[in-house]
Amino acid sequence: GALFVILSIYPWNEIGSQGSPFVMTFERLGIKTAAGIINFVVITAALSSCNGGIFSTGRMLYSLAQNGQAPATFARTSKNGVPRNALLLSIGALLLGVLANYLVPEKVFVWVTSIATFGAIWTWVMILLAQLKFRAGLTTAERKALKYRMWLWPLSSYLALAFLVLVVGLMAYFEDTRVALYIGPAFLVLLTVLYYALRLAPKDAQGVASTAS
Repeated sequence: GALFVILSIYPWNEIGSQGSPFVMTFERLGIKTAAGIINFVVITAALSSCNGGIFSTGRMLYSLAQNGQAPATFARTSKNGVPRNALLLSIGALLLGVLANYLVPEKVFVWVTSIATFGAIWTWVMILLAQLKFRAGLTTAERKALKYRMWLWPLSSYLALAFLVLVVGLMAYFEDTRVALYIGPAFLVLLTVLYYALRLAPKDAQGVASTAS
């Protein structure tokens, strides 16, 4: 709806060339305080997003630490039950974004969104591969007993994987988004090294290992 209104007023090749398309649209409609309204909405949305991000990442790190999959220091809480160390690490990650915005303001948005896209692609690739392996391990009777079956399986799963590979190829083609293909795999390698160096493992796995020994 928003795109329809904007493109009804401005040609598509002029969008973004003279400032925010939303501000331009409101000004064309006679709302002189458009910039202030849009800035208020953007700042409010950004603060809400940051608040949600800090909460979710802090709690996720806290949960991983409780399960033995992250350093135990992140499972410690304050007197009020707040996972302070996990929250401080989350805030530190956000401050890296602030630093990047100061050093390379013209590229930081593309870099951050590209890295986030890599994370989403990696997650969905793992989901699709797990689904393929799960279905391949079922017997014929178990497959028939499934209540919720993936439409056009396994073709749909392979098509989804092919689409994700295409997105990665496009990211590699453009210089600004290519940075995600350096940082993303490097981060995964770092997590793997830390996982084995700190001897992290789910508590169930630790219990099995100790019992076997």
